[in-house]
Amino acid sequence: MARLNVNPTRMELKKLKARLATATRGHKLLKDKSDEMVRQFSLIIKQNKLLRDEVEKELSETLRQFSVARSVTPAYRAETAFAMPSAVVKAECEVQSVMGVEVPKVSLINEKRSDGLPYAYPEITSEADYSVEKASALLPKMVALAETEKKVRMLADEIERNKRRVNALEYVMIPQLEETIKYIKSKLDENERAAVIRLMKVKSKQ
Repeated sequence: MARLNVNPTRMELKKLKARLATATRGHKLLKDKSDEMVRQFSLIIKQNKLLRDEVEKELSETLRQFSVARSVTPAYRAETAFAMPSAVVKAECEVQSVMGVEVPKVSLINEKRSDGLPYAYPEITSEADYSVEKASALLPKMVALAETEKKVRMLADEIERNKRRVNALEYVMIPQLEETIKYIKSKLDENERAAVIRLMKVKSKQ
């Protein structure tokens, strides 16, 4: 491990010891943070998988129901009916902190459903009614899934960055500081021995 290019003085030794103590403490804090982030990440991953499986299952059922509705309804009527909104939904976007990482938090608010479905009952079959209701019920879960998957990506990126910092401290900075401190101590001991020898020679000549 290459050492730092510094003058082997007691002042530099004191500074390097302080830097080593700070680096060691920082390494421990980052390692603890990394471990906790991985734990939180694992919990969110499990939550995301359950939510994704649920959404995919319900979405498949909804699309199947829409296919049935289209098969028993004239094409022009189905396209017109399904193009009309049945509700007005507003999303409130905020941020929350997960281990110091700001992740999105989305809430659906002020949901105002119209009276009944957005088309005349005689024109569309009951299969279409059921399809629209299922699609409306699925929207909050799809928003929650998008929020969770964004959290997963952001936490994964932060875990990777934190891991690089931990490795840089553990395998580069701390060994480099320890090697430099060891070098300065050896140089100071050598200078001290040389000074003692010179002093002894001076006394012997006197």
